[in-house]
Amino acid sequence: MREIKKDFFKKDAVHVAKALLGKLIKFKKCSGIIVETEAYKDDPASHAHKPTPRSMPLIEKYGTVYVYLNYGTYHLLNFTCDEKGPGGVLIRAVEPIDGISIMKRRRKTKDIYNLCSGPGKLCQAFGINMEQHNKEVGEEIHVYDIGKKVEIEKSARIGISKGVEYEWRFFVKGSPFVSKQYKRKSSNERYGNKKN
Repeated sequence: MREIKKDFFKKDAVHVAKALLGKLIKFKKCSGIIVETEAYKDDPASHAHKPTPRSMPLIEKYGTVYVYLNYGTYHLLNFTCDEKGPGGVLIRAVEPIDGISIMKRRRKTKDIYNLCSGPGKLCQAFGINMEQHNKEVGEEIHVYDIGKKVEIEKSARIGISKGVEYEWRFFVKGSPFVSKQYKRKSSNERYGNKKN
């Protein structure tokens, strides 16, 4: 297992979004495998499209944690990237590995598939909030290459009204942990789970 350093995030957002799939993310006692991401550049759906003091890390930095409160309700976790221009990758979903009992308590559910199957759920389960914003990757939130090979599929991004033409949502094919349960039946078969 090798910890990913800042230079990993030098490339553009689309490249990083795909490269993060199958990597292990760890924060305190919780960890999981990244199974779904979304890339944002300077497109209309990106916070970098109209620069504000809040969005400057997306423009000026790479390898930095970018957290924001979505509609005043849920924290969303992003990593800044691209040394040549604006870029960020939203971590949309994670397959829980460690700290599952903590995640269940925070999320108030026993359904393992519902713990981190969405960006807001992920932050709630891991306990990620604005305290982690603008810190370098590896300072509190760590990402590791565990040598896991995954098959990647893509689609349009979710929950946006602008920039919908870009297929910059990437996810692990067949994973039952993604935010939109992709081919849930075949995923259950793959993971050896049976419906009651």
